[in-house]
Amino acid sequence: MSILLGDVFPNFEAESTQGHVTFHDWLGDSWGILFSHPADFTPVCTTELARAASLAPEFERRGVKMIALSIDSVQDHEAWTKDIQAYRDSSDGSLPYPILADPNRRLAVQLGMLDPIERDRTGMPLTARCVFIVGPDKKLKLSLLYPASTGRNFDEILRVIDSLQLTRRLPCATPVDWKPGERVMIPPNVGPDALAKHFPNDVEVTMLPSGKPYLRHTEIKD
Repeated sequence: MSILLGDVFPNFEAESTQGHVTFHDWLGDSWGILFSHPADFTPVCTTELARAASLAPEFERRGVKMIALSIDSVQDHEAWTKDIQAYRDSSDGSLPYPILADPNRRLAVQLGMLDPIERDRTGMPLTARCVFIVGPDKKLKLSLLYPASTGRNFDEILRVIDSLQLTRRLPCATPVDWKPGERVMIPPNVGPDALAKHFPNDVEVTMLPSGKPYLRHTEIKD
């Protein structure tokens, strides 16, 4: 199954380390991020889940709920949590987000997460490192797909969330390597009225050989 940007994200049900989850009910009116992992007790996954736990306040500040998925059972997840917390040097026994159980790979298949190359010791395909960001409208806003051998960059994921939330609020776009607080770009379809309403600061137009004034930058108010 392929989930495209703008599609309503499947309202799946699954067990987790924080009880039964019905995805849309769990999400509520919040933004959400679902990140999958090839298997429990694996090295790269342990570093990722530890990093995600450490960044929980940053996701909460942005109004984003976090949920992880791995192909093993809830019991395995609970045991694995101790390793994750020990790695991040935390004495807290729990994680600030649930880990979904998917021992029969039902969700992995439904959400298109299986890696066709990476396999476990039995020859079964591993779950790729997927990232799904879902908006309050339950629609997919971004998807990233990493091979099982490559760990994610959570700083980039936070940067993407900042861009998604900003461009949902204002008719703008964020340029290459943009970071919060930097200038944004105004798309060509934003006319004078919207420009005056949303972007009262000076607009800088970069003239190019084509003569088309489509590169427009401006500062935004906090």
